[in-house]
Amino acid sequence: MADGREGIPSQFRKGVVELAILALLHQEEAYGGEIVDRLAAFPGLAISAGTAYPLLSRLKRSGLIASVWRESPVGPPRKYYRLTADGEASFVDLARAWDGMKNDMDQLLGTDVAP
Repeated sequence: MADGREGIPSQFRKGVVELAILALLHQEEAYGGEIVDRLAAFPGLAISAGTAYPLLSRLKRSGLIASVWRESPVGPPRKYYRLTADGEASFVDLARAWDGMKNDMDQLLGTDVAP
């Protein structure tokens, strides 16, 4: 497509990957590789480690997540991530906003969208 729409699916994905990571960490703490693996179960949200770690670093710098190194039963220590209090509040706000937008878009799209 040469009309400027070629990046739309990528932009949708980028917009929700942060929320997806916050949602995973809202459920339980996880290390980076585990986050990548868990998101891989959702093809539209799958990311590489090269995408995950810079995003985790940015979320940490912004105070939404914290990390701690823990020994691993197999291999080297792993850095585990968890939501901070600010991260929990941000997750709740973003999840509510997502739910409202999703409901609005479901109404607008209806059943007329071709597969």
